[in-house]
Amino acid sequence: MEPERMPGADTIAAISTGQVLSAIGIVRMSGPSALTVLDRVFTPLSGAPMSERPDRKLVLGKLMAVDGAVLDMCLATVSRGPNSYTGEDTAELQCHGSPVVLRAALDSLFAAGARQAKAGEFTRRAFLNGRMDLTQAEAVIDLIDAETPRIAENAAAQLDGAIRKKTDAVYESLTAICSHYHAVIDYPDEDIEPFTLERYAAALSGAEERLARLLATFRRGNVLKNGVPCAIVGRPNAGKSSLLNALLGYDRAIVTDVPGTTRDTIEEKAVLGGTLLRLLDTAGLRDTSDPVEREGVARAKTAAESADLILAVLDGSAPRTAEDEAVLAAAGAAPHHIVVKSKSDLPAVWDMDGAVTVSALTGAGLDELEAAVAALFKEADPLPAGETLTNPRQADAVGRALDYVKAAKEAMTAGFAPDAVLTEVEGALSALGELSGRTVREDVTNGIFSRFCVGK
Repeated sequence: MEPERMPGADTIAAISTGQVLSAIGIVRMSGPSALTVLDRVFTPLSGAPMSERPDRKLVLGKLMAVDGAVLDMCLATVSRGPNSYTGEDTAELQCHGSPVVLRAALDSLFAAGARQAKAGEFTRRAFLNGRMDLTQAEAVIDLIDAETPRIAENAAAQLDGAIRKKTDAVYESLTAICSHYHAVIDYPDEDIEPFTLERYAAALSGAEERLARLLATFRRGNVLKNGVPCAIVGRPNAGKSSLLNALLGYDRAIVTDVPGTTRDTIEEKAVLGGTLLRLLDTAGLRDTSDPVEREGVARAKTAAESADLILAVLDGSAPRTAEDEAVLAAAGAAPHHIVVKSKSDLPAVWDMDGAVTVSALTGAGLDELEAAVAALFKEADPLPAGETLTNPRQADAVGRALDYVKAAKEAMTAGFAPDAVLTEVEGALSALGELSGRTVREDVTNGIFSRFCVGK
């Protein structure tokens, strides 16, 4: 069904910046009474009230508390709908960033007629009022959550409509097929060119090619957004936990001289060589009679088997052992691996071509390790920003649209009647409608906007 628009919606308000001490904090409003509410709590130091001010102009004035006392000297600005973020009248207060001041400002707005915004309600209104489609709305939270510059760049381009631009041509070509067919059926006496399936064979092939190419980016996008599963594997006391701490920049894992200190897997994220890694520090691989450590070793092996990248850590200051050889064998079975020769601050007793030599204590060699990771995951054919699918919901919609287009082509090749082919084409249109939000269920939109924070 078509998403409902929101004429006459009430006015919402929220703190849009974090609940921490900062130089500036922002409180925003959206709704039909936004300017009226602002006039009740904010008095410009000179001139007309904010409801008479031009859009997007900062004005200095007094923000009043619920009891009428001056709460802050701050800046205010307004943006009238439909040319605003939400498509409604909006207002912002740029206050000093004390959480106490921001909370009091919000209470003042509530007393003047606004209500607390729900999570994602500003962006939801932007979608419902036609200011953005669903792929753009999802790009907002992806941009907020971005953990690498590449993810941020891709999300920013999707916020600018990159996915919509990729799929609009497919949607329009499929719509043309349906429109022509129904025009011939509904208006038989009109001078309309006869409908023949053969005329649209090229359009279906083009739609299939575009959708398949877009869907193929999801595997890369999933890694881009969620990170590469990376297991740090080695025998006890090889320096695995020290390496994890060095990569993170703080002491996340306990490090001692006692072998077997790490009993369970520890997972953290770090960006290395421009790639987001989901680092798993594992228990040392060795035979042990300790039941707790034995469970840790089993989990380490499971982590190694499921990892896309293994950092095989070998102690360069100690002779190689059978346990080290088992670590190298496990690493060799992974899709990608790097041998890390640890403890370079101590005298080395062995060498290996291709190993990256590091010291977690001094930081020596970490740049070389970063370069090795970058070389492994360098994109041979990088896509333009925004053209990589990173969202499972979007990938599912594109996949279903592709299946419908393939079914339409197969029906055409088999000589089925035009209405059978058109049923599949309409299925593809429905799936693409879900992608962009042209047609979408309420539970889908609820799920999308539940990811958002309050104030966005």
